[in-house]
Amino acid sequence: MISFLKNHPFAVEAHFDFSIVLTYAIPKDSLKNLIPECLLLDTFEDKWAFIAVALVQTRSLRPKGFPEFLGNNFFLIGYRIFVKYITNEGRRLRGLYIIRSETDKRKMKIFGNLFTHYNYHWTDISNKVIGETRTIKSQSSALEIEIDTSRKNVELPTNSPFNNWQEARRYAGPLPFTFTYNLRKREVLIIEGVRENWQPRPVSVVKSNIGFLDEFGFKDRILSSAFIVEDISYYWKKGKVEKWNR
Repeated sequence: MISFLKNHPFAVEAHFDFSIVLTYAIPKDSLKNLIPECLLLDTFEDKWAFIAVALVQTRSLRPKGFPEFLGNNFFLIGYRIFVKYITNEGRRLRGLYIIRSETDKRKMKIFGNLFTHYNYHWTDISNKVIGETRTIKSQSSALEIEIDTSRKNVELPTNSPFNNWQEARRYAGPLPFTFTYNLRKREVLIIEGVRENWQPRPVSVVKSNIGFLDEFGFKDRILSSAFIVEDISYYWKKGKVEKWNR
């Protein structure tokens, strides 16, 4: 029963006040052991794989169709690997494999771990804006990110493997799908997200200390891009389970 509940048994909707995504390029061999056997790394130039750190202020998250006042507001920090999955019908899906999620609400930790496999942890999160500079901090997570949203012509981060923002946009997220794998049952859970008016714009990163990535020892990671979107609606369809037969 608990296993069934964790498989996204109903559609969910929410409003994003903002979503900031920092994408890090990491040599693909450093990430291949972090994803399950059913997934492939979504690589660039057959050299780089990517981890995205998403920082999202959500509002009125609730089962789809429920009134907004029954929803919950919370801050989310998600750590996701860009992957691909080939379905039994031969469709190639681009998506994300979530390795950890953090939230500032203990209630969200409980229900997030009840209805998803997203590995929710509670942490302290401070989100402050001064002028056009936004700073997000967490002492427990050893995280501090500062972005400058004032610049109109933002340059790619130093040493980014991308040649331009158009290439970087392919790894900005969110991608259409999120995947979870049940090794014992050899089942893939596919969750499809639906959004409108998703128009991310580049932002300049002033500071980016991320303790969770430090724990993995990714000393050779490179900040490859950073985007923000604001004031959008989003929903996730009910999860779909597929047997992995390869």
